[in-house]
Amino acid sequence: MIPARIRDDVQLLWDFQQMRHEPRPCSVGIGLGSHDLGVADTTADLYLRGMMPLIVFTGATSRTTRERMPRGEAVHYRERALELGVPAAAVLVEPDARNTGENISLSRALLEEHGVEVTSALLISKPYEERRVYATARKLWPSVEFISASTPMSLDAYAESIGDERLVVDMLVGSLQRLLIYPEQGFMISQPIPPEVAAAYERLCAEGYTSRLVPGTAAAG
Repeated sequence: MIPARIRDDVQLLWDFQQMRHEPRPCSVGIGLGSHDLGVADTTADLYLRGMMPLIVFTGATSRTTRERMPRGEAVHYRERALELGVPAAAVLVEPDARNTGENISLSRALLEEHGVEVTSALLISKPYEERRVYATARKLWPSVEFISASTPMSLDAYAESIGDERLVVDMLVGSLQRLLIYPEQGFMISQPIPPEVAAAYERLCAEGYTSRLVPGTAAAG
């Protein structure tokens, strides 16, 4: 379980990262690769509910996925979606993206290559990366309307499903840092960070949850 002394701060970051968009039918669904196979499950569920006619799974491998997903995140996501009843013809695979920006830009290029007209897109990610993914997509593909989605579950249930609460907290801290520093670097749109969320982030950094911070940057961003 998440340690009691940091529980409230972690909850603040968790709640802030989720955008609570209501899913609706879109031109395409983009499932962003990660260590969390639940993203593929939620993408498949949205497809089977008629929310999009086509899925793009995007992602290579990372230090957290190379062992559990040796063929690449997007490939494993596709395999999972097919197991859940999504037809193969409804899935495109983008196997090279290694960060959120590449998830968006390479998915866009793949869809253009296939002649798919995109006016709206469902972005399916981990629950604690909804806002980061949305902000990145808005910056890199401004002509498209984006809706963020993730597996609906509580913080505690999610940490239990991953089986590594330290990783979840580190990832939450890293995602928040990127919201602070990436707009200035042109990687995403700027979004207001409530003072209580920024303060929680600072305290978690001070507790040592810093393994997912951008290398070479100060914890405070």
